[in-house]
Amino acid sequence: MNIEKYMLDVGQRARAASREIGKAEAGAKNAALLAMANAIDKAAGHLLAANELDMIAAQKNDLDAALLDRLQLNNSRIRSMSDGLRQIAALPDPVGAITDLNYRPSGIQVGRMRVPLGVIGIIYEARPNVTADAAGLCLKAGNATILRGGSEALHSNQAIAACIHEVLRAQNLPADAVQVVETTDRAAVGAMIRMNKFVDVIVPRGGKGLIERIAKEATVPVIKHLDGICHVYIDDKADLEQAINIAFNAKTHRYGTCNTMETLLVAEDIAERALARLVPMYQEQGVELRGCAKTRARFPAMKAAVEADWHTEYLAPILSIRVVKDMDEAMDHIRTYGSAHTDAIVTEDYTRARRFLREVDSASVMVNASTRFADGFEFGLGAEIGISTDKLHARGPVGLEGLTTQKFIVLGAGQIRQ
Repeated sequence: MNIEKYMLDVGQRARAASREIGKAEAGAKNAALLAMANAIDKAAGHLLAANELDMIAAQKNDLDAALLDRLQLNNSRIRSMSDGLRQIAALPDPVGAITDLNYRPSGIQVGRMRVPLGVIGIIYEARPNVTADAAGLCLKAGNATILRGGSEALHSNQAIAACIHEVLRAQNLPADAVQVVETTDRAAVGAMIRMNKFVDVIVPRGGKGLIERIAKEATVPVIKHLDGICHVYIDDKADLEQAINIAFNAKTHRYGTCNTMETLLVAEDIAERALARLVPMYQEQGVELRGCAKTRARFPAMKAAVEADWHTEYLAPILSIRVVKDMDEAMDHIRTYGSAHTDAIVTEDYTRARRFLREVDSASVMVNASTRFADGFEFGLGAEIGISTDKLHARGPVGLEGLTTQKFIVLGAGQIRQ
């Protein structure tokens, strides 16, 4: 296969489809989304069989536990895909929405209209659910999308894409609005990220190596996050039971996700009580604990945390623990070692909670809630195309609004500039 020629054809078809899908009525898009959800539910058995082929190959290739977790489909995750599509259908259509319409002294009205970005390229590893999530979000926001999944999820992605294409054709919408790159040749990625004429933005989802490569080599704008080094800080004014539940959930709910807590920070005045409860709970779950000197003074058998631990996104049952003097020291730690993804405080002190929200410069900042909620579905976005820790043009979980842009519109009645 001539990769350059193939990708050029994909890009041209995507650009043509973007013009059609960009002017589709909200009702037509919503009907397609609901039909996609039903098709995925109906095809659950087929999707599980396709995913099993990918899982067998992945295990033979010794993929790590975090990647296997992201790759695996089950009935619950399939339902989450279809539920996400239904939730997207229920959301207001952002395309064409006009805001900030005001009269100027000249008599003209100036406002802003939300419009699609155009063509969005998604490059992702494992995570077959991204195929459905990305297709649904891009469709609702009036964009065409080019999906390039990893070789480890080839059968799963193709099976999900088949459901989507069947629906698009049945709904008289352009099938090329959702294209799955058919080759696993890495050269296709290199071609896609330089197709400025046909692709408007790239969203990479996967390991740090993939995202670093895309950010370095792309000439197309990129929406990304590199690391998910998330923190939970237990303040000395925390409700202890609440703190225990949040800190345990934030680490053990799932290990291989970017919103999983990797470092627990505990105020020294509550550390004795909090860690006496949490340490045995983590150990019972098989979590390896690595502590600072103050933590190990209380639990001398714990492995010592080194400088690299505070910088590490484990994506595994490993947790770093640091006892800090107060919230200011906790925030200093987050500023030094955090990845601007998601950070949480557990406290009953309203003033401290407000300060934490204001001063911690992360894409998602939480009070008295698990970091695991940093997710497009949980935030009510229907699903997410990815999470951005950049500040332009989108930040945090990227949903419909993040997949559109704005243009100025002017309404006049014959005015000319004097």
